[in-house]
Amino acid sequence: MSSADEIQQSLTKQKDESYDLLSDNLHPLDFQHRAQQFEIAKQTYLERISAEKGQPINITLPDGTVKEGNKFETRPIDIANGISKGLAQSVIAARVNGDVWDLGRPLESDCNLELLKWNDPESKEVYWHSSAHILGEAMERVYQIPLLAKGPPNKEEGGFYYEAFMGKTTVNDDDYKKLEQTIQKILKEKQSFERIEVSKEDAIEMFKYNKFKQEMLIDKVPEGAYCSVYRCGDLIDPCKGPHVLDTGRVKAFKVVKNSSSYWRADANKESLQRIYGISFPDKKELKEYVQRMEELKAIHHKTIGKKQQLWFSHEHAPGMFFFLPKGQHIFNQLLKLMEDEQKRRGFVEVQTPNMFHNELWKTSGHWYKYKDDMFQLNIDNQIHCLKPMNCPGHCLVFKHLKRSYRELPVRFSERGILHRNELKGALGGMTRLRRFQQDDAHIFCRSDQIEDEMDGCLKFMKHIYGLFGFEFKLFLSTRPETYIGDIEVWNNAEEMLQKSLENFGSEWEKDVGGGAFYGPKIDITIRDSLGRSHQCATIQLDFNLPERFELDYADEEQTMQRPVIIHRAVYGSYERFMAILTEHIKGKWPFWLSPRQVCILPVVPKFNEYAEKVAEQLSAAGVICEVDGSKNRIQKKVLNAQKEQWNFLLVVGAAEEESNTANVRIRDCDNPLGEFPVSRLIEMFQYLQNKYAMKHGLPDDLLSEEEKKQQEQAFEAGHTASAEEASAGKKQGGGKKGGKKQGGGKKGGKKQQKKTDEQPAPEQ
Repeated sequence: MSSADEIQQSLTKQKDESYDLLSDNLHPLDFQHRAQQFEIAKQTYLERISAEKGQPINITLPDGTVKEGNKFETRPIDIANGISKGLAQSVIAARVNGDVWDLGRPLESDCNLELLKWNDPESKEVYWHSSAHILGEAMERVYQIPLLAKGPPNKEEGGFYYEAFMGKTTVNDDDYKKLEQTIQKILKEKQSFERIEVSKEDAIEMFKYNKFKQEMLIDKVPEGAYCSVYRCGDLIDPCKGPHVLDTGRVKAFKVVKNSSSYWRADANKESLQRIYGISFPDKKELKEYVQRMEELKAIHHKTIGKKQQLWFSHEHAPGMFFFLPKGQHIFNQLLKLMEDEQKRRGFVEVQTPNMFHNELWKTSGHWYKYKDDMFQLNIDNQIHCLKPMNCPGHCLVFKHLKRSYRELPVRFSERGILHRNELKGALGGMTRLRRFQQDDAHIFCRSDQIEDEMDGCLKFMKHIYGLFGFEFKLFLSTRPETYIGDIEVWNNAEEMLQKSLENFGSEWEKDVGGGAFYGPKIDITIRDSLGRSHQCATIQLDFNLPERFELDYADEEQTMQRPVIIHRAVYGSYERFMAILTEHIKGKWPFWLSPRQVCILPVVPKFNEYAEKVAEQLSAAGVICEVDGSKNRIQKKVLNAQKEQWNFLLVVGAAEEESNTANVRIRDCDNPLGEFPVSRLIEMFQYLQNKYAMKHGLPDDLLSEEEKKQQEQAFEAGHTASAEEASAGKKQGGGKKGGKKQGGGKKGGKKQQKKTDEQPAPEQ
């Protein structure tokens, strides 16, 4: 058998040679050899545990009940069956002494046992991971020649994928049906997920035909250690698991899309075919999922961006977005909110270059971990990089001046443009870009200030997310496998972050190994109105960069000390946050963000001049407004303005011109609110603008009780008029107020006697 070093050497072939991976001369797809090696390894594993097998153990359930079992014999599913058959059918996985565990894996010692059902997040991960193996088996059956690479659960979006090297074969939509038919057979076979432990050398021999599996085994499994290998039907895969009991546990399965990717996200490595899927324990849930996905297409940020003329992408600038004037308005308003809130909290804005010599990135440590993700340029025969983050530049700004303990904390913010060389397959609308802007900030503080500064960052995040109606969840992300710096420094930083979270008072979870390579962090995921989770904010504690840049300040005794850096972003990137927010509110922008705030609708062209005067007053007060001076009927104008998502429609006719008022409609409401003086409307619009109000409609604080009641009734009635009703000439405008006719009506709560004397112009 080849040694690990010899195998590793054989795996470092050039990319152009990798396309011979499927030839008989390089690595034949010897599934029979794989199966034989599994059986040999299985016997070795059983012999290894035989001495301990059958020894009595105690299994403690969450309610304190203790069950008796036998070592390496009793499985979690056996305990579930002993309680009830219904429970055994509904559980997905188990938690043994805090670790997630296969239902079919024998227990190995005295333990605490918890049985996990579908509603547990960890169960979903197990379920979708197992479904990925089912998909992998189907891919081997359908395509016959694929070299499977990896098949994890898709933690961000739900579901799972499996990717494989397939030479010149590509996946297309026509393959989905073949895959799903094969998958249905696998589900009906109720194939067990069988787990054994194998030595590293034996695992490498078992998968000698597959360079991707070998590479993972060499990199991930320590020398002399064992790894787990699972068998499910014909598929045998090295995998940490855990998995469901058998394939029959998966009741509903759908292939949803495919894409290309690079092995280990490296463009210099092999191109792979990736197939995505979704599965559920109930067919009803799959049906609801499919329906939800169709609905999501209608409110996707790219769809809304096109419909509302906000932004677009172009093939000449992959991974970057163009902002049209109305989209740029939304961007600017989000920027203004962040800048206003940062000023209130003592942040000062700085600006650093977009490009740095690579020596800067070597000093920061990013060059050794991140250089492939940077855009590199040769300038004066030296390597420069477009900056992918602001922190090294902010270190230079801090170091430029002598600092005293009296100055600290120093809070720098920057809205600089960042570039990251993301792979094409990883790009996704505005949620993953190559060019973007962050609400980036770095706090340089003393060690005794960390607690207060962390508390301030968490409260800042809570305030911003509260404005938009986002719920959030906190995670303490700890030291990853590849990290820089001293482990004691890491431990100290993690303890400080944990203390900050405990003091903040919100629930949080630990994400072991999820930290940045230079320091632990608090990751925040927000939950939108559709129930989806997104990562945006991050708060990171960094003791490493101050050391690398030799940052210091003079303490009370003029002794030089190292500051600590807190990295902080709330939106994350403006573009990503805008994409999430667009779908969260379904493109119905609150007044202060809206690029379409007020549309003024004269009932007939005779009142266009008055409409323009109203528009001038509103524009002078900073309100975005337009006049629909067309010859369309008023009902057509109303319908068009509602489709365009204007926040307020102001209908004007003879009565309104005489009294310098406007008759107000709210977006998505058929019932008008009546006449209001233009001066009073300006006051209310400015209130909505300055208060960053998310609530739809006129501000309750500036309405009378009668007006508030009328607005509530308008909301309850909602918007029911259809285009057909509008074109049929249903009377939505002109005359009395009260939801029956649009022009005229009540003025500030008093009945308006005068009616408009004009008829609508013919519809164009």
